[in-house]
Amino acid sequence: MDGILPLWKERGMTSHDCVFKLRKILQTKKVGHGGTLDPDVDGVLPICIGKGTKVIEYLQDNGKIYEGEITLGFSTTTEDASGEVVDQKPVAIPLTEAEIDQMMATFIGTIVQVPPMYSAVKVNGKRLYEYARAGESVERPKRQAEIESFERITAPVFHEATQTQSWRFRVACGKGTYVRTLAVDLGAKLGYPAHMSDLTRLASGGFTVGQAVTLAQVSELMEKGQIQQALRPIEEAMSAFPRIDLSDADWQKVKNGQLMPLKNFGLKENVPGLLAFFYQDQLVSLYAQHPEKKGLLKPSKVIRNEV
Repeated sequence: MDGILPLWKERGMTSHDCVFKLRKILQTKKVGHGGTLDPDVDGVLPICIGKGTKVIEYLQDNGKIYEGEITLGFSTTTEDASGEVVDQKPVAIPLTEAEIDQMMATFIGTIVQVPPMYSAVKVNGKRLYEYARAGESVERPKRQAEIESFERITAPVFHEATQTQSWRFRVACGKGTYVRTLAVDLGAKLGYPAHMSDLTRLASGGFTVGQAVTLAQVSELMEKGQIQQALRPIEEAMSAFPRIDLSDADWQKVKNGQLMPLKNFGLKENVPGLLAFFYQDQLVSLYAQHPEKKGLLKPSKVIRNEV
């Protein structure tokens, strides 16, 4: 059983919970996930199975799309709705749509974020959430994030009883973006403490909500012997990389991990990123330009050495 299973992760479960349950349902140990989702967040979680586990790191590099809600008026320890309130400032005069949209637009492009204390980022060998749970403070490393789009998708709602204001948004972003922090930073620019009050992931690793199946559906498909209906081929997950189809002669060399001349494939120097080598319509290896040996490609990841 090899491939990618676009799972719809339900709220209340960790990504590891999903992997643990799927190992039992699918009766295989070779299961891994392609990008963590917090327990309070639902949405698309690509699950790699069998040889699919070899491409986990590349799925994590792909962009993601989220829909959620931002609430102005108070911030929390976790930057989402599950944390304790740490700062409050009543929204006395609701912000206009124009004010909100103008400030959201300033986040598009390359931004710098400070990861939340309740995150898995490591500092001095410990994860930030370990410091946070122990009540310790530590300097957090700044990180760059890429925001492709960030837009409001509903009218802002003013909650008079709580003196807060909220609206729903959609964001398309790159690897390592903290959407919770995006909500907090937007609030700060608008002059209020804020938090991410809701979040759903609509796309990850090139897979979308329309392709995703629940754990219950996976279990049912396994019982009926129809699990292949939900599995996506490894090749689909690697469609972003330039494809090269190998000749029989080149395949004999590639399957043994040999260095390959650029000229074999009509390529010149400065090959950007990875190349996906296919043989008989199956992804067999990912190659990259050799960092030291001019005119040569070296294997970055061997997917299959037999077809």
